[in-house]
Amino acid sequence: MREAVIVSTARTGIGRAFKGSFNNTKSPSMMAHAIAHALDRSGIPGEEVDDVVVGTVLGAGTAANNIGRFGLLAAGLPVTVPGQTIDRQCASGLMAIATAAKQIIVDGMNITIGGGQENITAVQPRYIEWSDPDPAVLAYAPHAYMPMLLTAEFVAKKYGISREAQDEYSLESQRRTAAAQERRLFDDEIVPITVCMNVTDKETRTVAQKTVVLDRDEGNRPDTTQEGLAALKPVVEDGCITAGNASQLSDGASASVLVEAAVAERRGLKPLGLYRGIAVAGVPPEEMGIGPVYAIPKLLKQHGLKIDDIGLFELNEAFAVQVIYCRDKLGIDPQRLNVNGGGISIGHPYGMTGARLVGHGLLEGKRRGVKYVVVTMCMAGGMGAAGLFEVL
Repeated sequence: MREAVIVSTARTGIGRAFKGSFNNTKSPSMMAHAIAHALDRSGIPGEEVDDVVVGTVLGAGTAANNIGRFGLLAAGLPVTVPGQTIDRQCASGLMAIATAAKQIIVDGMNITIGGGQENITAVQPRYIEWSDPDPAVLAYAPHAYMPMLLTAEFVAKKYGISREAQDEYSLESQRRTAAAQERRLFDDEIVPITVCMNVTDKETRTVAQKTVVLDRDEGNRPDTTQEGLAALKPVVEDGCITAGNASQLSDGASASVLVEAAVAERRGLKPLGLYRGIAVAGVPPEEMGIGPVYAIPKLLKQHGLKIDDIGLFELNEAFAVQVIYCRDKLGIDPQRLNVNGGGISIGHPYGMTGARLVGHGLLEGKRRGVKYVVVTMCMAGGMGAAGLFEVL
């Protein structure tokens, strides 16, 4: 039986959207950095890659016209290497890796690359302006276009998750990321990149350019306090979601190289982990955040596993409220969940996050000596996804 192993992973540091290091960087260049370094770490020549699969959500601007193909070209891979782009919203990067794995398992490919990117700075403002709800969709799903912020408020009210609980979770996320950065736990993932960023003068509003090296994630706020979080105003009047208990808008890219297991063994490669499978589920769009509650049990049932069999869960922190609900509903041990923080403290470039969590989960799983890692997240439109990986 053919199996797909992940032999290397690489990513950019995550830049804050609009004010961060990537605010003047085009999507192909950002994605290329991750692809090129993941491939370099694998020791595999570019011409041997059978396909590159990239996930993205905002497929416009410089991410348009198939960022999978443009990213690999910008990375210097030969024009003979094909590429594709897929969109399953916030699970796009995870789905890209799953697709790359299935091409090895089912389609006879031997070497593929899966990854994800998001350039929120460059695309999101215009993307929102272009949104035009289709009445045909609304006729069957009145809340299909509900903004994620409002879905988080809906979940908080329906399931009675307090503002205090959300702030408490968010503070712990910040603490965990600060501790991980102090221990340099992200260094095995991040490859420093030199970029030219725009810097706007607050008084004159003139824009100058500055060369910077991004070698770490920009989003963590280690000085966060419970009192500071409590003082933040909700985004929606009388709501509970704030800038402190929601994921940060950010930019970044991640990629992993996958190889057929027998091929990897013949070449003497040392895999990080083995792809085992993926499950997806649909939920009411207004309850978007609870998708993992349905995707994870489907995944575990497929593989004859239970929650306690999983050594590490990486559950994307779109909002603290949905992580809390999913954690408590499924009975996930907090000490096995997002052990180094997540989207609230690190950042959430939509299409990148799933790919980042796979790489990070395998590296952290190896450090902890666990067998199984589950990467999971909710998705806009009312969905959940969960992927199972075995640490090697």
